[in-house]
Amino acid sequence: MPRAWVWLQVLSGWLPVWALYTALIVAVHGPVPLVRAGLMGARAILPAALLGLLVHRLARRVAWPRPFRLSFALLHLVAAPVYAAAWVLAASVIESIVRGQLVVIVGPGLLPFLVLGVWLYVMVAGISYAVEATERAARAEAAAARTQLAALRAQLHPHFLFNALHTVVQLIPLQPARAADAAEQVAELLRVTVEEDRDLVALRDEWSFVSRYLAIERIRFGDRLQVRAEIADDVRDARVPSFALQTLVENAVRHGAAPQVAPTEITVTATGTPAALTLRVRDTGAGATNGAGTSGGTGLARLRERLTALYGGASRLVTSAPPGGGFEATLVIPRLGEDAP
Repeated sequence: MPRAWVWLQVLSGWLPVWALYTALIVAVHGPVPLVRAGLMGARAILPAALLGLLVHRLARRVAWPRPFRLSFALLHLVAAPVYAAAWVLAASVIESIVRGQLVVIVGPGLLPFLVLGVWLYVMVAGISYAVEATERAARAEAAAARTQLAALRAQLHPHFLFNALHTVVQLIPLQPARAADAAEQVAELLRVTVEEDRDLVALRDEWSFVSRYLAIERIRFGDRLQVRAEIADDVRDARVPSFALQTLVENAVRHGAAPQVAPTEITVTATGTPAALTLRVRDTGAGATNGAGTSGGTGLARLRERLTALYGGASRLVTSAPPGGGFEATLVIPRLGEDAP
């Protein structure tokens, strides 16, 4: 969090206290000019706010215990009156310097002033612990999300690598030379999957990876697999979940092209607006009745889980069976500001 924003929050938190203290001065001392009462209130509240920073630091150093401990309560029972006494002393020193004579600030009375100091201590400490708890929960949630994303991403890797290796195995007895070439391409795919630990990558990098995968599948399918790509230039730098497009294309190959003998055309399109990126993979293959189902295969289910972890409800993955046959998957994700044209 930027330091200026932190100080703005601190200032906004103490302004109501200053206003109430100013009103208290006017109520106790009678008709005091508002400007003068405001300056007196500022001189009294300023040391309270500065000492509050020490209270905030104490709260961060001494975490809220689970289970609750008596020593924790005793610490703050001692620290609260110390804070109140330090506030009276600091406010008196500032007022003495301003007036040029020794002044002891007791407000409506020494005891009520000290009680007010204890109340301010409780307020600052309570807010500090609440903020700390919120930050701790946010860090835990972020760590859990990163762990979930890493697990889902790791599950996607063997999914398509198994299919690629299956292609190599099928080629070995029939075309050993092509099998060797395919094995080298599979090794390159494996290298990328091992080294790639990002959740979001540029679309151009994702498409480069998918192109290598399709090159391996073309070795197995030959003319039965036809691929057409329509990727707009203004979205090639947009960031997409790693292996997202790969999952859509693999689903089309596995459930569309593999079950049928006739040629299958897979069309990959990518378009975008300043707010969203749309990826669409359509095939003319066997369709949803041959394994993919209306919601897609296992790869698509895992992709949906990743999308939820990355974007919440801001993304959607829709699958359908077009009227002309085949299968279509459409992925819409929000575009980050730096990626928009």
